[in-house]
Amino acid sequence: MNRTYNAFDTAKKQFDKIADILDLDTANREFLREPVREFHFSIPVRMDNGKVQVFKGFRVQHNDALGPAKGGIRFHPMETIDTVKASAMWMTWKCSIVDIPLGGAKGGIICDPHNLSLREQERLCRGWVRQMARNIGPLLDIPAPDVMTTGQHMLWMLDEYEVIYGGKYPGAITGKPVGMGGSLGRIEATGYGLIFTVREALREMNIRLEETTASVQGFGNVAQHAIELYNKLGGKVISVSCWDQESSEPRTYRKLSGIDLQELRNITDSFGGIDRNKAIKLGYEDLPGDYWINQDVEILIPAALENSITEENASKISNKVKLIAEGANGPTSSEADKIIQEKGIFLIPDFLANAGGVTCSYFEQVQSNSNYFWSKEEVLSKRDNKMTDAFISVSDLAKKMDLYTRDAAYILAVDRVAKACSNRGWT
Repeated sequence: MNRTYNAFDTAKKQFDKIADILDLDTANREFLREPVREFHFSIPVRMDNGKVQVFKGFRVQHNDALGPAKGGIRFHPMETIDTVKASAMWMTWKCSIVDIPLGGAKGGIICDPHNLSLREQERLCRGWVRQMARNIGPLLDIPAPDVMTTGQHMLWMLDEYEVIYGGKYPGAITGKPVGMGGSLGRIEATGYGLIFTVREALREMNIRLEETTASVQGFGNVAQHAIELYNKLGGKVISVSCWDQESSEPRTYRKLSGIDLQELRNITDSFGGIDRNKAIKLGYEDLPGDYWINQDVEILIPAALENSITEENASKISNKVKLIAEGANGPTSSEADKIIQEKGIFLIPDFLANAGGVTCSYFEQVQSNSNYFWSKEEVLSKRDNKMTDAFISVSDLAKKMDLYTRDAAYILAVDRVAKACSNRGWT
């Protein structure tokens, strides 16, 4: 990730462009351009060696006009408040575009869980909740997993929240393990939701999915389940790029005959890092990490971190590429967007493409609050309907107004939130 890149600057630029198109009034422009609440705090954790280490934590609630704030918690050594603010803003638009009654939030802790024991991670999770307990909950702000956090982390957080308030509040946090208040279908949620939108886009472009190939950046939960469903529908992934723990740099692993998903899962750690030596022994080409973007495929799926498609590498995108589906948050810079438009590539923007996760989090919250849980088939069907309806709404507006798909999605999402703020009398 480029250390000079500021995700929040990108998020504000994207918003400013849409505010101009919508001719938003000054109050809504100023109100929606910044978070309504921002929390910075220190988390002291007693480490396994007996010493106390202090970690920096964040929570940003961008907007809650449509409902309680909602958003994940990231563990990352390069986490910044601006990344959290950008992600919170994108979450506002994400909830809006799939028309669920939630607002946008995001949290984070500057840490590298690779270097923390499970007990240290548990203490860190509980410490984060102790700092935020008064400002989160089923009616205020509902956290969820994100980069390098899991259902186990969420369960520790929920347990600490319930200890503090002396009751059971399963809807306070989502992304929990199944059997402990989690929803069936949650683990596949974001990756499957992404492929639902890919399926609809290809259908609109009159391209048969089973005749396409794809290159994927990332091999975490989102990427793995996107590949899983894409393969089930007949598509073929020829390369994946992921972080190599041994060399501390990304690598691309390619097999032109098609990767074997389970084979790679068997040599992947819990954070999505593929064992380089084992991959080579299995016959995969070992290429530089940025080679995922210049493969001769029809579909590119950036599903890692922000600012992955830049002005510098967007020109390397093959002329064969017809579709980009953004599995990560903010993977494309504003400058790269222009190049993608000029190339005539159909783009499914991040806050639409990866909205399957928050949609299923919403379903989990509904189930937890009602203490009644649905079958996996029901969850998948409901999510498919939500994602398909959202895609069609964006596509129809893009065609009607001759807009880039990212702009069409933003117009729909921002307009709904701005109207909610005005109708409430806030602006």
